[in-house]
Parts: sequence; C-alpha cells; structure tokens
Amino acid sequence: MRPERQHQNWRSEAGSRLWLSGLIAAMKHAERPDVRRQPVAPEILLELRAQLALPASVPTFRTSTPRH
Repeated sequence: MRPERQHQNWRSEAGSRLWLSGLIAAMKHAERPDVRRQPVAPEILLELRAQLALPASVPTFRTSTPRH
C-alpha cells in the first residue's frame, strides 16, 4: 500500500482501531523476555532515532461553525 494511502486509512475510525491494535500487538511482542534479550540492529536504532526526531504532525480537523 502506498504511504499516502496508509496515512488516509488510519484517520478513519476503523483505521485508527487497526493502527492501535497493531501498536498494542507490537508492544506486547516487544515486552516478552525472549525478545527483550535480543540485540537491536544498529540500522534499526538509526531509523528509530530519525523517526523520533521528526516533528509530530498536527491533525487538521475542521471545526464546524454554527450558521445563523
């Protein structure tokens, strides 16, 4: 799936739930002792640091205004 398509999918309610479920599953996997003992490849750490250095995206939701 193209990145811009993924970006749009997680903004829907179903996409948000799917993304959150994936995050929870990854965290549960990472907390396992056998996984925690494994060394992390340096290139993965570099990618993670680069991702964390990016500014957080601000959601651009339209606020509704009452019409009189």
